[in-house]
Amino acid sequence: MTETDMVHEQIDTIDALMAHYVAGSLPEPARVLVQAHLEMKPDNRSLVNSLELLAGEALENAPEAAIADREGRLAAIFSPASSIPAPRTAARPENALFPQALRALLGFEAEDVPWRRRLPGFKEYSLDMDGCEVSLMWIRPGRALPAHTHKGMELILILDGAFNDERGHFGPGDISIADEMVDHRPIAEKDRPCIAFAVSDGPVKLTGSFRQMIGDLIG
Repeated sequence: MTETDMVHEQIDTIDALMAHYVAGSLPEPARVLVQAHLEMKPDNRSLVNSLELLAGEALENAPEAAIADREGRLAAIFSPASSIPAPRTAARPENALFPQALRALLGFEAEDVPWRRRLPGFKEYSLDMDGCEVSLMWIRPGRALPAHTHKGMELILILDGAFNDERGHFGPGDISIADEMVDHRPIAEKDRPCIAFAVSDGPVKLTGSFRQMIGDLIG
């Protein structure tokens, strides 16, 4: 894997993703995606708490190492000028769709997304951040996205609605993890639009038959 990859080893399960979250090895948008997931599904924080406990025990058992310029570093830590105020986060509006972590990253709520129409029945807002492509997606109920695989890693957090693909069902708070080993064709469920937050570090590669591809592109 290259220096631009999301992490330097494969993430193929939620457990592995949580381990990288605890280790602090995820780029900022992926870290926010996991944090938003934990806001939506707080019961899953038990795994993170267990991993943090294991990491703390490993740190306590690590051999001591000398600190260069120990006195200078301590002085900098306890200097009043070095104190950093807690970040301000705007209060989450009642019935807000976006988790607070996502709102803090993007700076707006769902109703303020500057959507751009990419395909019939598919809107997107995207930007580059910390070496990753970050995007919000809106998929019309029942709309199928073109079959594709990935030339990197893609994390998708479902914010509202749901989609189904060859691997199963993904609803609010669920995370889809896809890489070059996954070839899928997500289809939004028919009762409501699917809104999702995605972080990827590589482009997609369209797959499937030419007839299916054309049909999915025109919606």
